[in-house]
Amino acid sequence: MPAPGSAPFTLGPRRGYHCLVGKEAATGTPGAPFIEDLERLDLIYRTLCAILFNFVPTSGHPGGSISSGRIVAALLFRGMDYDLAAPEREDADVLSYAAGHKAMGLYAMWALRNEIALASMPELVPATAEQLRLEDLLGFRRNPTTATNLFRSLQARPLDGHPTPLTPFVRLATGASGVGLPASLGLAMAARDTFGQEAPRVHILEGEGGMTAGRVSEALAIAGTARLDNAVLHVDWNQASIDSERVCRDGATPGDYVQWDPAELAYLNDWNVIRVADGHDLAEVLAAQRLAAERRNGQPTAIVYRTVKGWRYGLEGRASHGAGHAFCSPAYYRSLEEFERTFGVSFPRAEAATDPDRVERAFWEALGVVRGTVRESRAWARRMAEALSDSRRRLEARARAPARGGPSLEAAYSSEVRPGSIPPELVLAPGSSTTLRAALADVVGHLNRLTRGAFIGGAADLLGSTSLAAVAKGFPAGYFDAQANPGSRIVACGGICEDAMGAFMAGISSFGRHVGISASYAAFIAALQHVPARLHGIGQQGRRDRTGEPYRPLVIVCGHAGLKTGEDGATHADPQPLQLLQDNFPRGVAISLTPWEPQELWPLFLSALQARPAVISVFVTRPTEKVPDRGALGLPPATRAADGVYALRSADPGERPYHGTVVLQESGVTYTFVEQVLPELDRRGFRLNVYSVASSELFDLLTQERQDQIFPSVRRQEAMGITGYTLPTLHRWVCSDEGRRRSLHPFRSGRYLGSGQAAHVLREAGLDARAQLEAVVEYGTHFARRAG
Repeated sequence: MPAPGSAPFTLGPRRGYHCLVGKEAATGTPGAPFIEDLERLDLIYRTLCAILFNFVPTSGHPGGSISSGRIVAALLFRGMDYDLAAPEREDADVLSYAAGHKAMGLYAMWALRNEIALASMPELVPATAEQLRLEDLLGFRRNPTTATNLFRSLQARPLDGHPTPLTPFVRLATGASGVGLPASLGLAMAARDTFGQEAPRVHILEGEGGMTAGRVSEALAIAGTARLDNAVLHVDWNQASIDSERVCRDGATPGDYVQWDPAELAYLNDWNVIRVADGHDLAEVLAAQRLAAERRNGQPTAIVYRTVKGWRYGLEGRASHGAGHAFCSPAYYRSLEEFERTFGVSFPRAEAATDPDRVERAFWEALGVVRGTVRESRAWARRMAEALSDSRRRLEARARAPARGGPSLEAAYSSEVRPGSIPPELVLAPGSSTTLRAALADVVGHLNRLTRGAFIGGAADLLGSTSLAAVAKGFPAGYFDAQANPGSRIVACGGICEDAMGAFMAGISSFGRHVGISASYAAFIAALQHVPARLHGIGQQGRRDRTGEPYRPLVIVCGHAGLKTGEDGATHADPQPLQLLQDNFPRGVAISLTPWEPQELWPLFLSALQARPAVISVFVTRPTEKVPDRGALGLPPATRAADGVYALRSADPGERPYHGTVVLQESGVTYTFVEQVLPELDRRGFRLNVYSVASSELFDLLTQERQDQIFPSVRRQEAMGITGYTLPTLHRWVCSDEGRRRSLHPFRSGRYLGSGQAAHVLREAGLDARAQLEAVVEYGTHFARRAG
């Protein structure tokens, strides 16, 4: 009851609706024969899950895979419009396993669906390379180097512990808690932007435990605000996690972890909510999914199914979360008995062998019983295959087509758009002033107009501060709203939520028609988006390995990077973010950019984009800078930055005196060196090689011969460095112990730095002009004396 003197309150009105589907509401569902067919499918599926866990013990999550089986079966065989023969069709509905730990279920259902089609309508299936076969289940959680006999002879597909696009029909790498849902919603937004009101529906499978991650609340807010009406979240609410049997509040009973239930959380964020009283009752499941499809009101929809984790497996609740029956134990064989009674078959009783080939043989024999059962159930398999055929017919009847005049990324990848040719409107006059962040926004804005809006951005409540708003110049103002403002290129990312924003933008990029861009302080975004960036890289690698197509880039704008953000203090002016991203991904997956002046942004960003990595991170600063007159300073043109590393000044080591090599990295220290230190070194007659590191990874893309021409290994052995980032980011360029000892970096004093204007912070760090000059003079004098 309210406290004395207070007034009761209620939640304000929502655009979303809320309803319950129970037994009495399940009228109008498909007839009993179809439900009986789904019951049979579920029995086979549950048995497959039991077999998978048995032969890959301590792996996978049988409980959640089993409790979500009926939800997934209803979607694949009734609720979705897709073509089994064409996994990459962009006009098809998508099922995204945000709950990546249910991968066991995904693989079991995919293989069973494929087996059904092969048994009765083989014309429905794609080429073998695009199938997930029953044979491939031998590869569950197996490394590609596995050498067991059947894995090799049957050419089983290695199946990761969590799904990636290496598996057909999987668009995203998921598994890290909470990442899959915002990434799936980004996928839904890209589909909505491409196809408009008739967009493919993106169905997202998640559990309430996965929804406890903070990034999920942020993502629900993004989707509810953007009104992504083609997104449907299916929540397998079973109240069990690794440690708890009461994850959420349930009625009057408090939760162990959170005090909402999934329906409340979705409804609070303006989603339609459909509660299913019994998520194991197929009539209720089908009725809820039909209602979600028919009752469209411009908001995303969440269907919350009450289920039991490990239903009919023999272990329920948290006991089935990440564990199952012991290998070939009596309990395991009891989990097979319903299948054996129903179909009049017996599974071989394997010995509890440890020899990998013998275990694999027993595994294959068990799968063979499943295959034989499906093939013997001809009439049933035919009816289920007809349901798959109906799905394709519905898809064809919809005739979905991308909106005319919509985004086209191909324009940005055209050979006519070249890093070495800066568009006239982006040419900066020497002596003029701008910021690195503004120059980047102008570059991306130009590309956005060129591609008719293929770049979609979001910022952590920093659109103006990071200049990201300029990316959408020429497009409708305001935030993207699928119903009221679909032309906007800016997503309202839930306020300050770098975490969900990164995954959401990765999902946008994954669709293939757009580039998602997120922006915030480098101090936060590099760390908070490392996980979604890594998963995007993993997903894109899997997709490329399967399809041969290049990666689809995600852009992370690390704004306000470097020490010139000093007024905000050590919490915001952080030297560490580059170390999280540079050279920290497999080669070709990610490219980091560290321009020092605004003219470098076009050649750098376009070179990175056209290289087609999965992730591009751009480090840009906040203060206004004066565009240098490179000709007057004796510097090469800014387009040389496209090589990743280039010489600002060159000196012949064969001529004396020769004072060695200095490597510069980061805008603040390079401006200081070029404007204040270099003129004094020239006056004193110092002859140095001076290099600027603009992108370690772009340099890696050059041929070895070209790399050696630009920056020979001998220069690395003699160099000292000056960086506004951490010392390890210089280790590729400064390779001697002495060079590293002489190098200047923000943590040289062993302390985080204090607040203040940029000049004061640089002085405290020992990176101001006086400190740089003293260090270089001492190094150069010593080097020349030693060289003779």
